[in-house]
Amino acid sequence: MLLDVTVPVDANPLPTMAEFARAAEAIGFAAIWTPETGHNPFLPLVTAAEQTNRVALGTAVAIAFPRSPMVTAQIAWDLAAYSEGRFILGLGTQVKAHIERRFSSTWDAPVARMRDYIGALRAIWQSWQTGARLNYRGSHYQHTLMTPFFSPGPIVHPDIPIYLAGVNSGLAQLAGECCDGFHAHPLNSARYLSEVLRPQIAAGAAQAGRDPSACAIAGSTFVISGPDQATTERMRAFVTQQIAFYSSTPSYRPVLECHGWAEIGEQLSQLAAQQRWSEMGGLISPEMIQTFAIEAPPERLGSAIRERFDGLIDRIALYMPFVPGQHSDFWRLLVQQIQA
Repeated sequence: MLLDVTVPVDANPLPTMAEFARAAEAIGFAAIWTPETGHNPFLPLVTAAEQTNRVALGTAVAIAFPRSPMVTAQIAWDLAAYSEGRFILGLGTQVKAHIERRFSSTWDAPVARMRDYIGALRAIWQSWQTGARLNYRGSHYQHTLMTPFFSPGPIVHPDIPIYLAGVNSGLAQLAGECCDGFHAHPLNSARYLSEVLRPQIAAGAAQAGRDPSACAIAGSTFVISGPDQATTERMRAFVTQQIAFYSSTPSYRPVLECHGWAEIGEQLSQLAAQQRWSEMGGLISPEMIQTFAIEAPPERLGSAIRERFDGLIDRIALYMPFVPGQHSDFWRLLVQQIQA
């Protein structure tokens, strides 16, 4: 198991990425992931590539459908070359409302469209690497023109890993079928991973004649920990609210259904629709917190993470911020315990 780190979603990483990347590599993290929330996920990785030599660099995730495969292919190609093969392209579908109303793009059969998107990416990359004629004709994307003027040409590391984010079985199967990794959502559990996600990834791999181990599983986990009781309780309150927020989203309902908590999800959705945010945490029981979060003192946290996810997740990140220069001993110990 590898320990990764994710750039905080509420921060603009551009002004601080150089320091963040250097510190993350010094601590021993295996990868740095950048999200696409309020800021572009690709731009900070240019700085990260400049400032590091070992750590992998990936998007977790970039939203695929608003971007043409040609646009994404070019950005990924340049980052793979500049990072000397350390770039991982993490893609996500987002949900219908955001694709149509925030991005003013088209929502249509997301699993089939993502399969086509990935096929287009790889066809474009092959054309650039080999000089072969580009002739990709899919159900959603057609790329049939590439002239030498617009081709970046071959690179040393052309096999760019593609990770796909998802919650439900369709995207998990697709990841097993044709991706190098799968990003599990933070609202996950050992049971959901073992009973739903891993079997679906294996099913997709079997259909494509692949070994399921070819698709790594990456995830993040809620943790409750701290040097004192006050800090621990603040983290518990934060984690409770995050579980309530994610559980109110219908797209994540299958995780609750796996544990028999679908009715709680419906109640949370109703409260969210009424913007009664402060009441939502009251529906999250201690059992739900224990299921979706890991609670342990700092010196045992890494061991507790391994105990829960060993054999289920290949690379893990904590749903808590990493701040360069703060709690360095804690993070180094965590790396040692998890990557032992």
